Amino acid sequence: MSVELRREMLVNYLREKGRTAVTELAEHFNITGATVRSDLRYLEQTKQVTRRYGGAEAVTHSLSDDRPLDEKTSLNQDIKKRIGAKAASLVHDGDSIILDNGSTTVQMVQWLVEKVALTVMTNSLLIANEFVARDSNVTLLMPGGAFRKRSSSFHGGLAEQAFRFYTFDKLFIGADGFDIELGTTTFIEAYQVSQSMCQAAKQIIVVIDSSKFGRKTPNIVVPIDKIDIVITDSGISDEDKRALEDKDIQVLIV
Repeated sequence: MSVELRREMLVNYLREKGRTAVTELAEHFNITGATVRSDLRYLEQTKQVTRRYGGAEAVTHSLSDDRPLDEKTSLNQDIKKRIGAKAASLVHDGDSIILDNGSTTVQMVQWLVEKVALTVMTNSLLIANEFVARDSNVTLLMPGGAFRKRSSSFHGGLAEQAFRFYTFDKLFIGADGFDIELGTTTFIEAYQVSQSMCQAAKQIIVVIDSSKFGRKTPNIVVPIDKIDIVITDSGISDEDKRALEDKDIQVLIV
């Protein structure tokens, strides 16, 4: 297990359990107390946990844990890069695709710039800027709408309506959480534009690191029966992988 994944799982554990002693964390993750304290120091510096005497608790973020995109991007970065590379390998010359705003979908850009006759539509200003900075020849479309500074993306009725004018080959979309029975979920209340993307795409590909499985978040974005492919890392449990495959969802592991 990578350090990044362990720290992400540690934060998730603290969110679920509340204030927890170092000894309990060491036993649960089968690591030393010194390693736990080192992880907690890092997580406190990145404002994800608050250390207490002998333990720690997760920081409660405003807007139901709707963290800024730059903070999300720094989590599990190596895993997200590998997922992004795998996702980009599914894109062919001449494809038309949607990249939903997210810290994993942005990792696809570096692998997409060499594609020929590629059309990309995204609501993410960060993704659009990445394509421009790399002097890409892709045909880039943006929906407009209300700009959401926290996530650097466009939302609202105008953005939702824009996707209804097009049909795309593939949608690549991340998630804050993944429920095996329900599908992808998010903390963010402004998720309707992502649902419009789903309606515009022939194939839906979910790109998430394994820490998202089992995470409880309130809003369902992509119902489980609409998902075609899930790309994740080797931290996914055998049980979750089998459950997805039993639903005829292809699971790709990086």
